[in-house]
Amino acid sequence: MKQPETHTREIVKFILAHVSLHPKDITTFTAANFGLTRQAILKHLNRLIEENLLIVKGKTKDRTYVLKLIAEYSQEFFSVGLEEDKIWREEVRPLLPDVPPNVLTICEYGLTEMINNVIDHSEGSKVCVELKYDLDKIQLRVTDNGVGIFKKIQSKFGLDDLRHAILELSKGKLTTDPEHHTGEGVFFTSRMFDFFGILSNSLFFAHNTDGNDWLLETDTSRRDETGTMIVMEVSPYSTRTVQSVFNAYANATGDFGFSKTHIPVALAKYGDENLVSRSQAKRLLARVDRFEKIDFDFKGVETIGQAFADEVFRVFQRQNPQIHLHPINANEQVQGMISRAINQQVS
Repeated sequence: MKQPETHTREIVKFILAHVSLHPKDITTFTAANFGLTRQAILKHLNRLIEENLLIVKGKTKDRTYVLKLIAEYSQEFFSVGLEEDKIWREEVRPLLPDVPPNVLTICEYGLTEMINNVIDHSEGSKVCVELKYDLDKIQLRVTDNGVGIFKKIQSKFGLDDLRHAILELSKGKLTTDPEHHTGEGVFFTSRMFDFFGILSNSLFFAHNTDGNDWLLETDTSRRDETGTMIVMEVSPYSTRTVQSVFNAYANATGDFGFSKTHIPVALAKYGDENLVSRSQAKRLLARVDRFEKIDFDFKGVETIGQAFADEVFRVFQRQNPQIHLHPINANEQVQGMISRAINQQVS
């Protein structure tokens, strides 16, 4: 029986949406999802290959399917005298002719902000700008040969550990040049893209639209290596807008401003230590008095100590009653400690 056209479109859309995650088993994966045979799915795959939307590599059991690149770009520039808007307007924007306006604006904001950071902060001489665009995502990369973003922040603010630099960066409103920058670029860019990652000084920090933040240490022996790579990915079909991200962090009256922040509490830990001390709490609380509302995200934190909870939710809150502290993703133990501290505050 011939499949209805609407069903065919659903199958094709499913294949294109999942082939990046299932390059070797997309046939079986799609067949199971729609209750069809592998032979039926192969017909759709072959049609996508004929239409130059998919590329197949290998034969039989080693066969792999990948999305055909719509556009690819890589160019290195000298940082001195570089104009970020010109790179966007003359080099990258022409490669994205059919991308919706909201996604284009996200790409423009992210790329120009990250190139400008290289020019003004990296102390490097070169920057490499890269684009990979297929039906699934637009990926932008900005790589420099500077001192490294985490090391620059650590040195500027006298921080004890490189990982402490990531905690500060995640809060927002952090800049090593307050005369010329607000410190909002990295924070807002990381919220606009589906995926945002920074690789520098042996550390990899990433944020995605699921609200997940994670920190990986690639090799401690490489901490003295220089340079920074920024990776930004967004779906061409994203409905997110630059303005919606700005609005999410505006104040309660709706006036434009950066009055809210979201802080992954797990970044306040070093290694496998537990969050038990007041000094750890003060590390978490550094500079947060610049915001009106703070979401403390306890995802990945299994336990906190009484002193840590007391410092954040009683001592700091008593000293800053105008700031609204909002713990989220806290397990039973963590929530119990927070509630105890809050109850002592009001008693």
